[in-house]
Amino acid sequence: MTSSAPDVLRTLARDHLPEGIAERWTRLLRPSFRLEKATGHAPVAGRLGGAPELPEDWAWPVWEDHGPLAFVASLDCAALPADALDIALPADGTLSFFYFDGQLDDGCAVVHPGEPASWAGARVLYVPAGTPVAERPAPEGIRPYPEVPLTARAETTAPYPWHPVVYREFAPMGDDHPVWGEDFRAALWEHARGTEHRIGGHANPVQDEVETEVAHGVLGGPPWDDPRIREEALRWVLLAQIDTDDDAGMMWGDCGALYWLIRPEDLAARRFDRAMFTWQCG
Repeated sequence: MTSSAPDVLRTLARDHLPEGIAERWTRLLRPSFRLEKATGHAPVAGRLGGAPELPEDWAWPVWEDHGPLAFVASLDCAALPADALDIALPADGTLSFFYFDGQLDDGCAVVHPGEPASWAGARVLYVPAGTPVAERPAPEGIRPYPEVPLTARAETTAPYPWHPVVYREFAPMGDDHPVWGEDFRAALWEHARGTEHRIGGHANPVQDEVETEVAHGVLGGPPWDDPRIREEALRWVLLAQIDTDDDAGMMWGDCGALYWLIRPEDLAARRFDRAMFTWQCG
């Protein structure tokens, strides 16, 4: 759930939660950038689709025994003020996101955090600033998505009501806890509108919290009530969320979204090969 200004979310909390709980809940808010279609003279911070710009000696990302990935989006890190986020996004350079989107096999192979053999089906590539690059045409069999320029808008985000950070802040929580109240959740959902491409902040899951999905996968699939899952989920932050987008011809399942998460220490060290991917649809 998101809002364009933290004051809106704080007002919602004050209107629907007891005073002490409202104050604690607002401490869970996180800054992010929402990426929207750039029109007019809006500054461009990235794009969906088109052809990626890569160093000439870099191979196009491939999922072995399945085929090349599709290019989804790129981000110009220099176009985003790094100090506006609470994650260590690079100050410059380019991030490119690739995903095995089913074009080559009609969607038979699924990329999922619970299937380690599928992790190569989604990649994040970081090209440092100053690196010579060239526009790379898509491999045979891959239809490029239509290019859509994106502009960035700072936006404050709230956690999914059942996010591990909510449990950590308010545990123990009974079923009637105020942050799970119907009116409060309805007010938050009312502010989660429009196509949601996002860098940093809290993910807006289509189903349940994406951090838990990733944690369950990296731990090797233990029982869902294993307490290690919630602990591991707290170690992951959202890097990027790419939504279904009509302008770019992107449809992830049934109006779903793609999510790339990373541990903060790996982000700071630019170890983007350790980013994890999941996706959800309605």
